[in-house]
Amino acid sequence: MKERELRLALVCYGGISLAIYMHGITKEVWRLARASRAYHDDAAPSSGSEAVYRALIGAIEAQSGIRLRIMPDIIAGASAGGINGIFLAQAIETGQSLEPLTDLWLQNADVDQLLDPDARPARAFTKFWATPLVWMAARHPGDAVERTVAPGTREEVRMKLSRFIRSRWFEPPFGGEIFTTMLLDAFDAMAAADRGPPLLPDGHPLDLFVTVTDFEGHPQSLNLNSPPQVIETEHRLSIGFRARGRGERLFADASELVFAARATASFPGAFPPFTVRELDRVLMRKHRNWPTRDTFLARALPRHAARGSAEDAVLIDGSVLANAPFAQAIGALRNRPSRREVDRRFVYIDPKPGHRSIRLNKEGQQEELPSGATQPLPGFFRTIFGALSDIPREQPIRDNLDVIDRHSARIRRMRRIFDALRPGIEADVESAVGRMLFLDRPTPARLSAWRAKAQQRAAGAAGFAYPAYGHLKLSGIVESLCALLFQLSGEDSAMMREAYRQSVWAAVRGQGADQLSDNGGSAAAPVAFFRAHDLAFRIRRLRFLARRLAETLEIEAEAEDAAVLAMHDAIYGALSLYAECEDHDFYGDSVIAAAKAVPTDAAAALEAVAAARDLKARDESADEMLAEALAGLPKVGRRTMLLAYLGFLFTDIASLPLLQGDTLDEYDPVKVDRISPEDCAAIRPGGAEATLKGIEFNNFGAFFSRVYRENDYLWGRLHGIERLLDIVNSSVPAASRLPPEMLADYRRAAFLAILDEEESRLPHVADLIASLREEIG
Repeated sequence: MKERELRLALVCYGGISLAIYMHGITKEVWRLARASRAYHDDAAPSSGSEAVYRALIGAIEAQSGIRLRIMPDIIAGASAGGINGIFLAQAIETGQSLEPLTDLWLQNADVDQLLDPDARPARAFTKFWATPLVWMAARHPGDAVERTVAPGTREEVRMKLSRFIRSRWFEPPFGGEIFTTMLLDAFDAMAAADRGPPLLPDGHPLDLFVTVTDFEGHPQSLNLNSPPQVIETEHRLSIGFRARGRGERLFADASELVFAARATASFPGAFPPFTVRELDRVLMRKHRNWPTRDTFLARALPRHAARGSAEDAVLIDGSVLANAPFAQAIGALRNRPSRREVDRRFVYIDPKPGHRSIRLNKEGQQEELPSGATQPLPGFFRTIFGALSDIPREQPIRDNLDVIDRHSARIRRMRRIFDALRPGIEADVESAVGRMLFLDRPTPARLSAWRAKAQQRAAGAAGFAYPAYGHLKLSGIVESLCALLFQLSGEDSAMMREAYRQSVWAAVRGQGADQLSDNGGSAAAPVAFFRAHDLAFRIRRLRFLARRLAETLEIEAEAEDAAVLAMHDAIYGALSLYAECEDHDFYGDSVIAAAKAVPTDAAAALEAVAAARDLKARDESADEMLAEALAGLPKVGRRTMLLAYLGFLFTDIASLPLLQGDTLDEYDPVKVDRISPEDCAAIRPGGAEATLKGIEFNNFGAFFSRVYRENDYLWGRLHGIERLLDIVNSSVPAASRLPPEMLADYRRAAFLAILDEEESRLPHVADLIASLREEIG
């Protein structure tokens, strides 16, 4: 059975009260991952939409012969999307349930719950003339209510809209500490509920990023030719979390996740800016400790923490400057191990494509054309708000898609190169080490000896190309060591970073490690340096071996499943030996002390890193794992894997210069999919206008009515499952996909399963559910 991983990198946009709609979508992503995990674990039958996903995966396997695993392993979000991304990541890594979060969204995401007590109107006519955000959405709120709100809900919306409009003027109406407390309660509710297994395999990383805007900004030094250094103010922040899928599978302290969620969703004008002091007050009131506080603040707010002012950093909504955080998700592609064939998807959730976050004129209102003009000019306030908010927030993602296209093109090019080089490489390896190796039982000693012979042959055959390859590899190693030591030192200025680089390079040159020649790469100093520090080459080789295993033995009948599984486990066991050295937490106090002394003694710091890693001992352990697994394979399979392992230097010499020193961890092109109301017409066409209520009142609509929230949450689940079924089916070759009529049957079953599942939870939209049953048929 051929195995394939559908890996999802989710990018979640902002949307204010459309957060409830996006929760419905991310909940379906969570259910899809649960169904995939249950299918591969042969767990008890699922129910609801999970049962439909599980049946779909089984049907795809029966149709195509592909055993599909769905893995959401990269999540990036801003504002409302950031909140949903954080909770989804917590559920994926820990196995916790998102069900408690649904109840909290429906109950607490309400104007009456969010209004700050000090902002509530004291009298019926308090500030009746005030004109905050809601007035901008509709010049006459009553008209908008009459036009858009169902008769049974109008009184509730009018009452809450009145309180909102008459809340304190020129100050945010919603309470920051109220919001922070709600977020903390939501994480506690998830932790208290029943949990299942983590949804990613052991050892597979999960990356989460949310964007935040530093309102005051922090100084960022830039190195120039003249003047040598300038200081600029940086406002963009990205808070990242990474889980490596090991141990107790704890993603992060709940306080850290609350920090990120509250900061990224601090929508200007609605919520007060977020500060650490606010979170401290909430934690103190709830008698909760935050043991990782100082470490987290040093990571999330490094420049503020270095100045001792982290508590005073003023943070506002992440979507102000980065509403579509593709760049962070793209960067995480460099750290993904590839166990088998991968279909990598970037799936971005845009709840309101084409709808501005803030509209200053009523929908359909015509502006007067100036003389001779064919288009109306924007008014005074519309121009100001557009320049300050809308345009940065709504900037298209074309540049990000261009980056993904270039990444995919590079992968396709490298795959062609690998395929073209393989026959010649295998012939050279066989010539170097002799055909008798395939009749012998591999041992750690033999594996080491064969590897040395193959590397010597590869270096000699490369001729003049080898010094260029060696210098490129050396540069990558040294720059990586510079970055590691600089981060361990706690320094943060660009000038100190350059001082670290100069010191480390001077130490490397002092050892003669840069004296590479074309004589087969046998110079003692460079070889010793590579043996002590070339962590990246070892990781590249094992990931290449894993890829070779996936594209050959795992889809052929030459080896028994147990032997292939043992080979798989040996590769990833060896990989984990090296991968742990990439974690900064791996290094103890002695290396940190040496890192702080780099400007005066860089050579000692390099020795400290080498001693902590002890790559020689790790090589010996890796050889033992691989030799034992290779011995269990049949002769043909053993030959395939040995040639890939021993011949990797040939491949690396050819490919690393083309990659400009970078690394490809996933060897498959990337595709991009969107989930939005405009892409979902299986039940009701018309997009957001025809389905969502939260788009009213400048996207604050769902905060004014439980009916609105139930409506948008339900549509989120329906739209989510519609698009996810399409995405899953498209992950197999076109000739093997389920036919449209069969996919339509699964879609209908999924829609009805969701309605059955949610009917008792959503009593306020009973009429909608009845109508949807008729529309689905």
